Amino acid sequence: MTAAEIALLVAAGFAAGLIGSIAGLASLFSYPALLATGIPPVTANVTNTVALVLTGVGSVSASRPELAGQRDRLVRLGIAGVLGGATGAVLLLLTPAGAFERVVPFLIAGASVLLLVQRRPADLAAEGAQLRAGQSHRDHWVVVPVTFLVSIYGGYFGAAAGTMMLAVYLLTTGEGLARSNALRNAVLGLANGVAAVGYAVFADVAWLAALPLAVGLFAGGRLGPRVVRRVPQTLLRRVIAVAGLGLALHLGLDAFG
Repeated sequence: MTAAEIALLVAAGFAAGLIGSIAGLASLFSYPALLATGIPPVTANVTNTVALVLTGVGSVSASRPELAGQRDRLVRLGIAGVLGGATGAVLLLLTPAGAFERVVPFLIAGASVLLLVQRRPADLAAEGAQLRAGQSHRDHWVVVPVTFLVSIYGGYFGAAAGTMMLAVYLLTTGEGLARSNALRNAVLGLANGVAAVGYAVFADVAWLAALPLAVGLFAGGRLGPRVVRRVPQTLLRRVIAVAGLGLALHLGLDAFG
């Protein structure tokens, strides 16, 4: 791996950590960067998953105050996240490489469309609070099975998994944005972690690429929240969504051309 490729991965990781902190779409930057270094699609995906573990560690360590009082909920949803992440990893390992290469453009396009039409988390939180006004504070029963399903996707590929899970928690737990986001980070961190362990043992991980990518992801994830407070998030989400659709089109043409 050349110095230029290492620099590319660090920069892409930083951008991925930054974007992931506001949109849950880190893979839209980190995964293409791995492909640009000549790594095959499946190897790039498993390497990306392994590198993302460091982002989860950083975000959870910074979210301890928001996680306080959520131990029981975190145990229930964490179990669903671990099982879902393991299932997603198994599905990826059993999926032929050619089939995965053809699925990825649709996953990225779907994630980009989701981001483009996504309502602001603050709106979702306010609406969810209105729906639960006067009711006892109890998580909706769908939160566990939906966590399991989103975690399967997270273990398999993961683009926009964070966005989906945050919206679910805002609408089903009665918590605000900060505590829902901390819960999302912890659960997806577990799902991603168990998938990464499976990939490290059973898949071909490009470790020389994973390290610089992880460094960038950690830095972007730690610094991202401070930066995005000063950026119009609606505009930024739309720019990322359009870029994601362009990427999906490019990869689709490569896969089916």
